[in-house]
Order: sequence, then C-alpha cells, then structure tokens
Amino acid sequence: QVRLVESGGGLVQPGGSLRLSCAASGFTFRRSAMSWYRQAPGKERRAVATIANNGGSTNYADSVKGRFTISRDNDKNTVYLQMNSLKPEDTAVYYCKALTATGLDYWGQGTQVTVSS
Repeated sequence: QVRLVESGGGLVQPGGSLRLSCAASGFTFRRSAMSWYRQAPGKERRAVATIANNGGSTNYADSVKGRFTISRDNDKNTVYLQMNSLKPEDTAVYYCKALTATGLDYWGQGTQVTVSS
C-alpha cells in the first residue's frame, strides 16, 4: 500500500521559513523521482520542485527559484522542501508526488502553508 504523508506546514509570517517533509512507503522510493506541487484556492495545482531519484538533479518553478530547496534522504524514504523568504503568494496546500519507475504516480494528502502577518 503506497503512502505519502506530508508534514511541516503551518502559519508563518512573510519572510519566514518552513521545512516540509514527505514520508514515503509502499514503493521503491530510491527509484522514484519526487516532486512538490502546490494549489492555491481557486487555482490549478502546479509543480514547485522536482528531484531525480538519486538526488543528482533538481528543477524549480521560476516563482520559487533561489528561495526553495528540494532534497531527499533515500535511507529515510523522505523528501523535503525547505522554503525560505516566504511570501503571501506562497500560501497554498502543498502536495508531494512520487513518479515511480513503473510509470504510476502517487500523491500525498497535502499540507497547508499559510503566509500571513
């Protein structure tokens, strides 16, 4: 049974930081690329960052480049998203997504991030 469990969301002031975690189980994590997506109210879900299965390459949406960092620990089956210099427009539900070697994709349930003073 595949599980992706996000944590670390919350309320933070503009300019603050949060670190999201996504704990994975039920599939071969080290063979899977992983992504973070976000969805703001009334908007489409969009990719924020992606990391290759071995962590060797990463990609970011232009809106978060230089502020967010995706990383992973294949021994802990966990992917992270370090978010710095947060802005109100970063407010969204953040989801992790597994892009498995079998071609199947899996989603977590999401964690709310709210950036507000």
